[in-house]
Amino acid sequence: MVREPSAASAPSTLSDAEVERYSRQLLVPGFSERQQLRLGESRVVIIGCGGLGGPAGLYLAGAGVGRIDLVDPDLVALDNLHRQVAYRTADVGRPKVVALAESLVALNPTVRVRAFQRALGDASFDEILGDASVIVECSDSPGLKFAVNDWAVALGIPLVVGGAIGWRGQVTTVLPGGGCFRCLFGGPSEEMERSCRSSGVIGPLVGVIGALQAQEVVLVLGGGGGATSRLTDFDAQSGRWRTLTVATTSECSVHRLETAARP
Repeated sequence: MVREPSAASAPSTLSDAEVERYSRQLLVPGFSERQQLRLGESRVVIIGCGGLGGPAGLYLAGAGVGRIDLVDPDLVALDNLHRQVAYRTADVGRPKVVALAESLVALNPTVRVRAFQRALGDASFDEILGDASVIVECSDSPGLKFAVNDWAVALGIPLVVGGAIGWRGQVTTVLPGGGCFRCLFGGPSEEMERSCRSSGVIGPLVGVIGALQAQEVVLVLGGGGGATSRLTDFDAQSGRWRTLTVATTSECSVHRLETAARP
């Protein structure tokens, strides 16, 4: 389900400093030194370094993910700051990937971070995403979410997709063999694109969804047994949470292609 890291370079035990740094999560039943080592051996790619990608990246760095790659073409803007809490006013005008990379390393100097200040196009999918353990999709582009979903499903790479509009946010976890983002939503629409541009979003909601994306990644990589293909929906106005299992559907074009390709 999760791509195995190279055994040749993987340490067999945690250092004393690592035991101290991660001591609180190592106390959790079902989360052991083996799970912590797996996090340290893993590579996570975060697409979009705004309101979702910032908290997701910070929590993953804090949790001890060994390699984090950041992908975003944009600069920090003043109207980002009400929700993109990884940045400060002094960061306005700086590349998001550079500012966020600095924050991740400042939080956990053992994490190796690479910054890609560019849009993710078809030509760079293999280059940037190819050996990812998990992909975290945090962009505000519905079209990109579907494109990354299709690519991840085809290669069998776990994917965690987040989105937030107005008072409502969702996280979709896509695991090999389960349903996917396209199974749920079919494909991008004009309404989706219009909503992302014009509906606005409540700042704290975005942090909740980004943190939940990080939690799903830890669950997938930590091997705790609770990871499933699922949609988690949160309505911040009512405080209601809803979780649905994501199953494959016959209408999903990605899974139809997968089925047709099998001998």
